[in-house]
Amino acid sequence: MTSQEPAWQAAEAAMEALGPEAGEFASLDMAGLGESTLAVLMRAARSPGDTAPAVLRYLSSMARIGPVAAARWLGVEAEPPVPVDKDKRFADQSWNDNPAFFAVRQAYLAAGRLTSELLAAGAGDTVADAKAELAVGFMVDALAPTNFLLTNPAAVKRAMETGGASLAAGARNFVSDLISNGGRPRQVDTSPFAIGKNLAATPGKIVFRNELMELIQYAPQTPRVHAVPMLASPPWINKYYIMDLAPGRSFIEWAVQHERTVFAISYRNPDASMRGVTLDDYLIHGPRAALDVISDITGSPKIDITGLCLGGALTGMLAAYLAGTGDDRIGSLTLLNTMLDYSEPGVLGAFTDERTIARLEHEMAAKGYLEGSQMAGTFDLLRANDLIFGYVVSSWLMGQDPPAFDLLAWNDDSTRMPAAMHSFYLRSLYLRNELARGELELASQQLSLSEVKNDTYVVGAVNDHIVPWPASYQATRLLGGKVRYVLSSGGHIAGIVNPPGPKAWYEVAGHNPETAAGWRADAAKKAGSWWQDWTRWAGRRAGELVKPPAMGSSRYPATGDAPGDYVLG
Repeated sequence: MTSQEPAWQAAEAAMEALGPEAGEFASLDMAGLGESTLAVLMRAARSPGDTAPAVLRYLSSMARIGPVAAARWLGVEAEPPVPVDKDKRFADQSWNDNPAFFAVRQAYLAAGRLTSELLAAGAGDTVADAKAELAVGFMVDALAPTNFLLTNPAAVKRAMETGGASLAAGARNFVSDLISNGGRPRQVDTSPFAIGKNLAATPGKIVFRNELMELIQYAPQTPRVHAVPMLASPPWINKYYIMDLAPGRSFIEWAVQHERTVFAISYRNPDASMRGVTLDDYLIHGPRAALDVISDITGSPKIDITGLCLGGALTGMLAAYLAGTGDDRIGSLTLLNTMLDYSEPGVLGAFTDERTIARLEHEMAAKGYLEGSQMAGTFDLLRANDLIFGYVVSSWLMGQDPPAFDLLAWNDDSTRMPAAMHSFYLRSLYLRNELARGELELASQQLSLSEVKNDTYVVGAVNDHIVPWPASYQATRLLGGKVRYVLSSGGHIAGIVNPPGPKAWYEVAGHNPETAAGWRADAAKKAGSWWQDWTRWAGRRAGELVKPPAMGSSRYPATGDAPGDYVLG
């Protein structure tokens, strides 16, 4: 194993955790995690019939740890008092072979099991239970023996192998993070990356700009292209270039290289002047305005749209809005890790109760926006082992520099959220689920997803905790057209940044049953990336091959090179 591998392993784990919608929730204090934890523990204290067995089980396990550790040291097979699951934090063989480390791990596992059982004993309120689970889980993760030098055998070995050099490097990293990174370990070395060079590098031109977004037209890379152009609709939570990451890992580059004329929205990073910008504004001055520009430049009567995450939700809203107004310019739709039904939002549901949203609104009222760093901190909590403590170990204990990793560099490039839009979004979708209910009104139009008759390609990711794939599957029953549902490997972002490779796979089924579980039971697993499947599906609906359109038009001339100015803000 090379000295850099643990850092890269942490980066890969973090990659699985990333997601554009990570930025939707406020700081930990606003979420009321402490209050919820106290409430759950008080309920547990009033249920001795449930808590007493848990405590007795914990004491029994602790009493057995010493004798079992001694027996294993003497070569006698003995079952550990607490079952051991696969956990990459404890990959070093010393956790099994060394009696001291074995005992430390067992004590930690016993305490973790006790806290889980106490939370279960105090369960009684869905939101409070979820918050308490997050808070206690964070504390348990923080106290893992792997996070401390003397109880991390891999770090001790490395210190000995390097003659203490790893400790000196770790101390330097710690001091640097304390001074310049708020006391948290850096996740990524961003120095090798530059927007427009090795990120967001697909060649193109800016053909339109308003106060909300810039529109990029990408230069053709094939002699002929499908007649129907495609608009990429990204989320405005994080920068758009997750859809145009590094060369070879860019979905937009892939589409351009497979005979598509591609346009993409790059949203402005909000500041206080945008406090009053609404979701209506994003709809009208974002993708709907983009359709006007694309129609003029290409002359195509149809335009396909590919939306990601919140950009996918806005794509669904736009399709319903246009259907209600009789505008039939949209061709096919592609929705990537998108939630249209917010009734089961997964772990993020713990941050969308009335009290948390009210607290968040109070803070946003002062600034006019939600700060990007505040949002990123909340998301780090959700996957603390991957996004915080993995780097405590690799950077502070092992003395390794953070990896240069494109996805983490993108994630570090955070954005703000305008107050009015964010409040409306959280209340209308997460709190009241108005889009799925057919009750959402935007730009004076009530939206009905059942009126969206377009052919739609929906992608979910099997390990997605931001948009749980069963939630994304609900699009198959909400939309009124033919829907092809595909389940991808990876998480919220790795499932999208999914170029063909030996580890990639996806699942498809011949029909869409009522439930996600029913679909999974019938689905067949395919080797390769959903990018390849999507190319075939979308190509059949994108018209004949024609000469590429000009870059810009007389009305919308190309004014500068991609990726433009807004992405740098």
